[in-house]
Amino acid sequence: MAYFTQQLINGLTLGSIYGLIAIGYTLVYGIIGMINFAHGEIFMIGAFISIIAFLVLGILGVTWIPLALLIVLIATMILTPVYGWALERVAYRPLRGSPRLAALITAIGMSIFLQNYVQLVQGARIKPMQPVISGGFEIMREGSFTVALSYLQILIFVVTVVLMVVFTLVIARTELGRAQRACEQDLGMAALLGIDVDRTISLTFVMGAALASVAGLIFLINYGVIDFYIGFLAGIKAFTAAVLGGIGSLPGAMLGGLLIGLIESFWSAYFTVEYKDVAAYSVLVLVLIFRPTGLLGKPDIEKV
Repeated sequence: MAYFTQQLINGLTLGSIYGLIAIGYTLVYGIIGMINFAHGEIFMIGAFISIIAFLVLGILGVTWIPLALLIVLIATMILTPVYGWALERVAYRPLRGSPRLAALITAIGMSIFLQNYVQLVQGARIKPMQPVISGGFEIMREGSFTVALSYLQILIFVVTVVLMVVFTLVIARTELGRAQRACEQDLGMAALLGIDVDRTISLTFVMGAALASVAGLIFLINYGVIDFYIGFLAGIKAFTAAVLGGIGSLPGAMLGGLLIGLIESFWSAYFTVEYKDVAAYSVLVLVLIFRPTGLLGKPDIEKV
């Protein structure tokens, strides 16, 4: 039971990262019906901005951890969305009326471009960082095995829940959220009603990038090592999570992320770790066979 509980905690921690990235996929798809395959690289850029911010604060002598984390969080949530906005403005807006295949090819091209951009600017070597938050609680003990809940994991859970609540309220109760929901239903009609469609879509990319930047910071302080390739792997897993939960649904994206994290954690703990990805994708295939819209997704109803 103790081992199971520890893997449950680890899986929820990993799933929180996947869920934050997956929300970016589902936001963009919900409005313009496009899969932003470069979103994983936005997450990777957020991680690199975070480690650069930590280095700068270290040079400046800012050593109080809560203040340093707050400054890094604000910096990455301001700078990373700039890349998300530029991505939409340069790569996606000119192709909005084009066939979806053109947008898909562009997304893959931007993903490769951003990978190589970071590799050229930051180098191909991995970037390690010393642990920022240490310590935690002992939940239970079973023989020689101890179940621990670290302060870092508590922080990850709190940040994830707060961001989910905030972004859900933004979409449900603000003018921007109403504009996003209108664009999701019909871009043309939304424009006729006076909604600035270009601005709404750009802000949606910015919101997704902000969440991805937080996921990048969490990934950095949780694992302590990053490289230019982490965005591709995490992006594929987050996209899988978005589809599993029901792409277009914010709660579905978070639920899918948590499920993928739990599947990977438990499979690695009880079976062969090399096949944890196979297990995650197999569950996705089964869900799509029996529920094509995902766990919380709703079928599209075309009115004529």
